[in-house]
Amino acid sequence: MKLLRTKTIKGKIKVETGLHIGAGNDAIEIGGMDNPIIRDPMTNLPYIPGSSLKGKMRSLLEWELGRIGAEEPKNNGEPCKCGKEDCPVCRVYGAAISRSAEEHALKRGPTRIIVRDALLSDEFKDKIDVIIEEKSENSINRITAVANPRPIERVVPGVTFDFEIAYRIIDTGDKGKRDEELFKTTVLDVLKMLENDYLGGGGSRGNGKIKFIDLRDEEDKPITL
Repeated sequence: MKLLRTKTIKGKIKVETGLHIGAGNDAIEIGGMDNPIIRDPMTNLPYIPGSSLKGKMRSLLEWELGRIGAEEPKNNGEPCKCGKEDCPVCRVYGAAISRSAEEHALKRGPTRIIVRDALLSDEFKDKIDVIIEEKSENSINRITAVANPRPIERVVPGVTFDFEIAYRIIDTGDKGKRDEELFKTTVLDVLKMLENDYLGGGGSRGNGKIKFIDLRDEEDKPITL
């Protein structure tokens, strides 16, 4: 195998509806927030973990390819982990290595896509007091009509995060042809799918609509999804 080149996508993620990517909270203080967003511990600024982006992209691709609940292999809703060299999901997004899948891994090669953490854009770093909102959501008892409020933190619409993906083109005997073909169907097309879906939590309640803007490639040429 030989690494031929690395394609890149750089740009911004624009938040179009409130974005909540949870941090979890093991200890909730009285009057505290039980659904905080994830923040950089050094700066206290919100960011979008690369794992959240990659995981959502992989999930959408698996749905697109009919890999959810597939009989072979039977995954019961778990990520596809067949590891086969001809599986677009495992080839691009990676698969756990097991003894039974080692032969496939040696033919497939390493994960092709690298998704960086998306950090808050510079123009919003001094606006932390206004870019975070506390939104109350209620569950209503269907008989008594009593509301049970639950506050969550969200990044407000209009905020942008700096976005970057690297994609490795590897010659596995075909001069990188297969990886070049998969770049569009497993990356560019999936980014468009993500724009039509949601990122983070509460998507069915209106959260998490995003848009990729100002995308450019490694040669600084514009990219259209």
